[in-house]
Amino acid sequence: MNHPSLRQQAPEAYARHQGRRAAFLLVLAAALVCAVLVSLWCGSYETPLPELVRGVFGRAGDKSVNTVVRNLRLPRICTALLGGAGLGISGCVLQSVLRNPLASASTLGISQGASFGAAFAIIVLGAGLQSGSSASGAMSFTAPVTISVCAFVCSMAVSLVILALSRLRAITPEAMVLAGVALSSLFSGASTLLQYFADDVQLSSIVFWTFGDLGRTSWREVRIMAAVILAAAAVFLLNRWNYNALESGEHTAVSLGVHVVRLRLWNVLLCSLVCSVVVAYVGVINFIGLVAPHLVRRVVGGNYCWLLPGSALMGALLLLLGDLAARQLLAPVVLPIGAITSFLGAPLFLYMLFKGRDRL
Repeated sequence: MNHPSLRQQAPEAYARHQGRRAAFLLVLAAALVCAVLVSLWCGSYETPLPELVRGVFGRAGDKSVNTVVRNLRLPRICTALLGGAGLGISGCVLQSVLRNPLASASTLGISQGASFGAAFAIIVLGAGLQSGSSASGAMSFTAPVTISVCAFVCSMAVSLVILALSRLRAITPEAMVLAGVALSSLFSGASTLLQYFADDVQLSSIVFWTFGDLGRTSWREVRIMAAVILAAAAVFLLNRWNYNALESGEHTAVSLGVHVVRLRLWNVLLCSLVCSVVVAYVGVINFIGLVAPHLVRRVVGGNYCWLLPGSALMGALLLLLGDLAARQLLAPVVLPIGAITSFLGAPLFLYMLFKGRDRL
């Protein structure tokens, strides 16, 4: 028989654990708000922060402040928030349904498929030819919509091939990741072959697109990203108890009424849709979807009721901080965001790998 004091301690310990999880999410949200305000303030157009906040609502005293905030800084911030949240939450779900802590858009070949699609549009369809450099020296694309559509189609094609293999051959989740690695190599080789036949301007266009850029999106792209990512996040949250059941093993999940195969297929497809939309509009962003869930898991544990929103918040925070670093390290030069996230993510992931291998 359990001692009465032990029965009393269990609910108290559970309540403390839940409080710690909630406090961690609140800290993440507060850090994200601070990062948004700093990102809104940083830039070549020096304006007091209160005036910039009024500019968000179009009520700044100087009309040029309204223009800078609403047409330049705010779309960039929203792109970072949506892209980071989408990559973070989709990486969390992929790691759950594939039962692999290394699952992400990069390891499944989604990012590499998007890179090939962009290279195909630039070289074969002529969508990336320079129509004239701007005063800042930035590269301009003649058909950015074509590049985004081709990147999206090729990244989704990778997902469909992986799903087809899982349906026709009933391969294991580990084999699905290996298939993604093989497809990554295939599309990387195809992209290199296309670049071999490209001229200097086309190569510059491909390199510029691959670097990743949060400033290339307008409000139209932001609205599309928001619709896809928010809808997918709602589906993921509705399935949070299924992910929890899957953490105990496939047999346990099946005994609890979870259709594991259907859950895995539809979630991989939905995660691929989110990642492909982000990559198509922003470019290749590395490590956000891989690192963000692991950082949150080390604090909140494996409960997806907390892990899913935490991964979204952490992904948004990491991408926004990476964009801040890209804009400020060598200002006024804006560094490629893909390189910044790799520099930030790779050492961090290696640290987690060797410091807490049992928790990955």
